[in-house]
Formats: sequence, C-alpha cells, structure tokens
Amino acid sequence: MIKVVQCWDDGVVDDIRLCGLLRAAGARASFNLNPALHGAQRSGSFRYKETKDVMRLARGELASIYDGFTIANHSASHPWPTKIPLEDWRREVEDARKELQDLFCQPILGFAYPYGDHSSETANAVREAGHIYARTCLNATPCMPATDWMMLATDCHYAAPDFWERYERAKAAGAPAFYFWGHSYELVTAADWQAFAEQLARFNADPDAIWADLPDLVEVWNQPV
Repeated sequence: MIKVVQCWDDGVVDDIRLCGLLRAAGARASFNLNPALHGAQRSGSFRYKETKDVMRLARGELASIYDGFTIANHSASHPWPTKIPLEDWRREVEDARKELQDLFCQPILGFAYPYGDHSSETANAVREAGHIYARTCLNATPCMPATDWMMLATDCHYAAPDFWERYERAKAAGAPAFYFWGHSYELVTAADWQAFAEQLARFNADPDAIWADLPDLVEVWNQPV
C-alpha cells in the first residue's frame, strides 16, 4: 500500500473548481496559504502565461472553500525567504501560522517555502515556529521518509512529464508515500482539467493507493521508537 499525498499553493480562485474535483474523487489534499494576501474582496495577483488573470480568494470565503481539507502555511505575504532579513522571515512565518490557526480553527503543522527558496537558517525559523515539515520544490523519488523534514522534497509536480513513471518507481521501491504538488491556476484549458480528473481517477483505480494527509504521516514517522 502506498499513501498518495498532494498539496496546492497560493489560495487562488481556481481552487474552488479544484476542491470540487477532489471532493468528488474522495481525495485528500493540503492547501498552502498566504493570509496577508487575502483581502475583503477577491483581488488580482498576476497574469499566467500572458493569457490568464490569476485572482486570489477573499478572506471571508476561505473557510468554506477549504472545508474538510488540511491547511498549511506558505508565509504571510509570499516573499523570497533568503532575500529578506532573517527576523523579517521569522515574522512572516510566525504571524502567518497564528493567523491561519485563528481563521481555520485547526493546527497548522505544515509549511511550503515560497518559490521553493530555503536555507538552513530559514528552515530553522520554520521549525522553531512549530511546524513539523516544510516543503521545498526539490524532486526525489522516493521522497519519504525525509532526512530533514524542514527541507522536504516531493516526488514531482502534478504535470511532470514522467509523473506516472515516478509513481511506479516509488511503488517498486516500497516507498511509504508518493507526494505531488501544484497550483490550480496552471490548469488553464478544459483539457487540463479533464486530464487532472483522469489523474485522480487513476489513483482511485489502483488498489495499492490510498489518499493521505501529510501531517498525519509525518507525525507517525516522528514518533519515538
């Protein structure tokens, strides 16, 4: 049996459609959010591939949209972690964790580095703030258990061309989990959404696969022997 774990970044409007797909498939997921970037109204963030305006969700709709899913910290305002003073980074991490816990009434145990940017110093700040793992943008198959949970790799991005090859490799290696990530704004066309729905269906059709939440797995692996 292999646990399938996924996470999605940035709290954008496309997450509404994504959450609908995930619920229909019975799939679990974590959403990595930046609380300082969600205002009273939906707001524009940037233009993706010069064709799609990416909008962030309004603060007041976050709790209902992500109901039933795990929430993780992505920093308060999405800076480059190693390009700001360390004390500013600590505030980004600590303030965001407190705000997300207050907003969602759930423990915030996970973290995802903005841009995947990290160092030993920024990782220590994430650890000291109370997180039990922090995701980078590095790839490794198998990626779990991690040597350092504050510098956790994933197996790959959800749209990686070798996605299923990596999945089969993880299974063949007896990996305890397969972990992928993405941004829902990367799903642009109807074909993109259909392809991801088929991805979920393929996991559901595999008798060796079971959906899981990463904090639950990390807590088990971190239990003293």
